[in-house]
Amino acid sequence: MTGPQSVWMTRSAYERLQAELNELLDSHDEDESVALDHLQARKSRIAQIHDLLAHATVGEDPPDDGIAEPGMVLTVRFDDTEETETFLLGVRDVDPGDMEVYSPQSPLGTALAGARPGERRTYRVPSGAAISVTLLAAVPYGQRSPEKQP
Repeated sequence: MTGPQSVWMTRSAYERLQAELNELLDSHDEDESVALDHLQARKSRIAQIHDLLAHATVGEDPPDDGIAEPGMVLTVRFDDTEETETFLLGVRDVDPGDMEVYSPQSPLGTALAGARPGERRTYRVPSGAAISVTLLAAVPYGQRSPEKQP
């Protein structure tokens, strides 16, 4: 049986989404002066937030096993440029501070799922180019070094 997948998010991300949802639900702009497309966008956003919150795993760190998965802070090297980047693999819809967030469903997130440090993965960007990336480290969000915490 397959159901909706759990989505990992920080406590602050969960609280921001909950506040946004409350604000959207409390706004009573359904009068004739509000454009239909605005109302549809609002209803769509409400449904999207409901879905995220209903399937949220909030702040529970995944095991510290070095495997790339949601809730991990990943450090990768882009093999063509030798540049490195550190980011949170989690809900991209919210900002966890100064750290970049990549969704597990993004091309990079999908490519790295299940990777171990030292593994090279390849993914395609919208232009069709293939990008090679090597996972250097995967650390649970709550266990990353204090100087890097938002």
